[in-house]
Amino acid sequence: NSRGTSYLLKDSVPLTEFSASGPFEGHDLLRRGFTSVKNELLPSHPLELSEKNFQLNQDKTNFATLRNIQGLHAPLKLQMEFRAVKQVQRLPFLHSSNIALDTLRGNDECISFEDILNDPSQSEVMGEPHMMMEYKLGLL
Repeated sequence: NSRGTSYLLKDSVPLTEFSASGPFEGHDLLRRGFTSVKNELLPSHPLELSEKNFQLNQDKTNFATLRNIQGLHAPLKLQMEFRAVKQVQRLPFLHSSNIALDTLRGNDECISFEDILNDPSQSEVMGEPHMMMEYKLGLL
């Protein structure tokens, strides 16, 4: 293999420690795109912020409704279950569908954008398993 192992890590492991930083750092146009002060100050569309926080807002509304109907114990129990389910994941080089979290939220029977157009075989996260585990464990 003449390219070495750098091509395996180009999208999966951030190499921030190797980038130039300081007063002489140049803007990387290929990775970051064109810059605009307006885009850095404001979102590009008024609904962008709302869509970014949609799941969080929906969870807060569901917890408030659940608290009003069943009492304080119900949302606390559900939040503990959410936290426990989020901690269980696959290895870093494998795509995780988080089916348990979808089941708790009631999204397991819904077909969404990610189900159709988010093909894990085309994911940019795939890489060499050993290097990705060493990076996650802090050995690399």
